Amino acid sequence: MSYVTSFKMLEDAREGGYAIGAFNAENMEMVKAIIQAAEELKAPVMVQTSAKAIAYGTVATFEAMVRSEAERVSVPVALHLDHGDSEELCLQCLAGGYTSIMIDGSKLPYDENKAMTKRVAGMAKVLGIPCEAELGHVGGKAEDDNSKPDIYTDPEEARQFVEETGVTSLAVSIGTSHGFYKGVPVLDMERLSEIKAAVSVPLVLHGASGLSDEQVRECARRGICKVNFATELRDAYSRTVQKYFEKKPNVVDPKEYSREAMAAVKEIVKARILVCGCEGKAD
Repeated sequence: MSYVTSFKMLEDAREGGYAIGAFNAENMEMVKAIIQAAEELKAPVMVQTSAKAIAYGTVATFEAMVRSEAERVSVPVALHLDHGDSEELCLQCLAGGYTSIMIDGSKLPYDENKAMTKRVAGMAKVLGIPCEAELGHVGGKAEDDNSKPDIYTDPEEARQFVEETGVTSLAVSIGTSHGFYKGVPVLDMERLSEIKAAVSVPLVLHGASGLSDEQVRECARRGICKVNFATELRDAYSRTVQKYFEKKPNVVDPKEYSREAMAAVKEIVKARILVCGCEGKAD
């Protein structure tokens, strides 16, 4: 089990009506926290790295860390490239041992997004690796105006996109944004149900940090099979370190404050796994 692709866990989630928690890691401590939380709750899990995280740590470094930690536990662990911003980066991750990738062409015109996604999905298929794409546009900041219909995912367009590109999962835009929200997010749940009815692959929700537990659960009930969490993990880690130094400003051993930050991230991950409903779902 341990280090696996995301194929089975996402299909099981779709059939079971729950979602897999997908958590972005920035360093070793966050990798450990995510996988330990999943093991304690017997939940399949996806560890994700963004393009910026890879530029900071390299494909080889993150792959080695996640594989090593995955081999220590009994639950399935996938390593996913989140928001791959180029075909070159996707190829690096495919060659470097990642077990899931995403190519994000959502900011491109539809035809360009489709063409690029089809190329990357084709390469991933040859290697037996799942490929996620995004259609519509999930805002990059909480203050982005995500109420405009033209950035939401169109159900019929989603059906055509999936069929013509060969992607194995699709991130959809229904009103979420990356980062923390300044107001209360309003999600188009009916649109999500329409997209689920139109497409044949698992659906993904980006921008979940800051959503209410009930919103996440409702999205899972309506077809979301993977929920991404990033900002709240970074926030928990950073604020824990900040508070540590406020109390103990003279500590110079990184292990001391990193241990507490790791514990804070672990608690966030466990809470989100429970909200997604994937606890106890590891075979």
